[in-house]
Amino acid sequence: MTYRVLRLLLMLFFRLFTRLEVDGLANLPPSGGFLVAANHLGRLDVALVYHLLDRRDVYLLVAEKYRKYAIFRWLVKHTDAVFVERFGADFRALREMLNRLRSGGVLVIAPEGTRSPTGALIEGRPGGSYLAVKAGVPVLPVAVTGTQDRQVLKQFSRLGRPSLKVRVGKPFMLPPIEASNREAALQTDTEEIMCRIAALLPADYRGVYADHPRLRRLLEVGE
Repeated sequence: MTYRVLRLLLMLFFRLFTRLEVDGLANLPPSGGFLVAANHLGRLDVALVYHLLDRRDVYLLVAEKYRKYAIFRWLVKHTDAVFVERFGADFRALREMLNRLRSGGVLVIAPEGTRSPTGALIEGRPGGSYLAVKAGVPVLPVAVTGTQDRQVLKQFSRLGRPSLKVRVGKPFMLPPIEASNREAALQTDTEEIMCRIAALLPADYRGVYADHPRLRRLLEVGE
């Protein structure tokens, strides 16, 4: 019941208070587990992606620092999300997410680990690539623009409707990782995920990946 009410509230919020444009929803896998990897600009990002994924088994990772707030504890409980320590090896959360992915669930993560202070991509962390490879599920890259906290609040303060845009890319698989080359392979996989997100973003949002050779190749072939 709480899940349905929450989804209804999110639908009403985005329809009434924002100008939302979505491209590429046809790329969503129709079933099975997959990992959604999105850039992170503001606090609306998670709610936006959660709103667009119309499945009951969508799971979110919430930074441990928010556990002290009652509203976030309530949301985590009723959306079946998981608190995670972003800057340490949180093996409990990793095991939980692996189990959910292997059971056919959908995990939503921001590989950057935190909101970008500039709006452009910052360096991705390897947690997402590790989970996708270990669980053997595809990665779905998603690019979000217009959700920067300051920009959204400025629009609301003027009784305006912020323009939000979401682009959903094509799902892709990461190759298996050999134990002898684990760290280098995870780094390469993380760069692949981030470049796939960057390819969906306007040029001024691509940040540290703007000149990456893999991004140039993706743009050349139109992926």
